[in-house]
Amino acid sequence: MKREIKFRAFLNSKHYEKPRMLSWGELLEQYDAIDMFQRDMMTLMQYTGLKDKNGQSIYEGDIVRTGKDNIGDPEPMIGQVIMREGSWLIENEKMQEAIELFSEITSREVIGNIFKNPELLEEKQ
Repeated sequence: MKREIKFRAFLNSKHYEKPRMLSWGELLEQYDAIDMFQRDMMTLMQYTGLKDKNGQSIYEGDIVRTGKDNIGDPEPMIGQVIMREGSWLIENEKMQEAIELFSEITSREVIGNIFKNPELLEEKQ
């Protein structure tokens, strides 16, 4: 099975006036990536290999809303995409639950990420 491996980077706001997301290619073109790793100036997020219901790539650190049409899911929730024990999960710490990020993600929707929209995790579920 062939799997697409890609990353995106977040340039940490404590080092930059305007934090922004970059693709790996943009990062290598514009910045000295090795120096940034050493100074803890960025965070890398891995692509899950999956897309949401709108065709948007889902990355580690994305904030995802679930719907009602996935069999076995609890009530709809908003959570952060994380990797735990080799599996991609959507985790909601507030509700203390996590569900798997399956390939049959008919109702998953990326609504933000933990760097640009952390307030989304605090919204009423």
